[in-house]
Amino acid sequence: MSANNALHIAVLGGDGIGPEVMAPALEVLRRIEATTELRFRFTEAPAGANHYRETGASMPESTVRLCEEADAILLGACGLPSVRYPDNTEIAPQIELRFHFDLYAGVRPARLIPGVPSPIVGAEQRGIDLVVVRESTEGLFASMGKGVVTEDEARETMVITRRTSERLFEFSFRLAERRKARGRPSGGLTCVDKANVFKAFAFFRGMFDEAATRHPDVRADHLYIDACSALLVRRPWDFDVMVTENMFGDILSDLTAGLIGGMGMAPSADIGDRYAVFQPCHGTAPDIMGQGKANPTAMILSVAMMLDWLADKHGLQSAAEAGERIERAVDKAYAGGIKPFEFGGGNGTADIAKAVLALL
Repeated sequence: MSANNALHIAVLGGDGIGPEVMAPALEVLRRIEATTELRFRFTEAPAGANHYRETGASMPESTVRLCEEADAILLGACGLPSVRYPDNTEIAPQIELRFHFDLYAGVRPARLIPGVPSPIVGAEQRGIDLVVVRESTEGLFASMGKGVVTEDEARETMVITRRTSERLFEFSFRLAERRKARGRPSGGLTCVDKANVFKAFAFFRGMFDEAATRHPDVRADHLYIDACSALLVRRPWDFDVMVTENMFGDILSDLTAGLIGGMGMAPSADIGDRYAVFQPCHGTAPDIMGQGKANPTAMILSVAMMLDWLADKHGLQSAAEAGERIERAVDKAYAGGIKPFEFGGGNGTADIAKAVLALL
């Protein structure tokens, strides 16, 4: 792709505060467009609980087709506690997109930004900069909608396959290699599992060890999920990249978001061989919807992740540089005193967006 061509971005605002945090993220991209050779074309489309309430579907076929045609997909946040499927599960097009596009690598960075409080003693001095890579299409989530419930018991089945696991581990080792090249000399990749109890996780670990032989420059090790959780809340600065099963990754990524100030600071990406979705880790927060209190930082940092992915996909160095510019602007905004409501401050969506835009 030529850098002169517009990158087509599918924009799914979603529910609750989803559209509210999406708006400043698009402003950031327009600022990037005004100061670089990059060009963007945005197409908005419906998805989420509100659309389900109106039509009986979480998203129309036109949204799926748009995502198929776009260069990347930006997603706000989807789902509302009061709107559910007949089986009482929440409307979650973000999960449906992972299955539809085979987005097997869920990338959940956790980096402590200057000026942001962490509950971990010593984190301000030592820093936190890690990534959880969560397999996003199998594991326990493979049973979504397929569980068996009787009067006396309920069963869900975990699935781990060689095809998906091998791609997941290759992705994770390459990510660790890139981070090492960018200045993480002591970094490595940790496989997080429960291989001492479950055959499926022993199978998972065996494939990780096979992949490790193909990447000798990355320090590879293992941790059981319980030990990993304990160590993360004691010495999170010892971690670099972790790779794990879907449900474990779901839990660990929320834990690591808590280490860096909460979900409002946590971006994410779900990446496959061809497609990728970028969204904040937080939910729709209907309790603060429409009040201007939503923190758009996670959405803005998800845009930075999108640019880095597009740079790698299309060979656009300017996109990678733009992503780094966004991260630096966010850092400077917080170091300069920006304090969102969840940290006891008074800076809402507009204040945070204005500060980041001024520093781009």
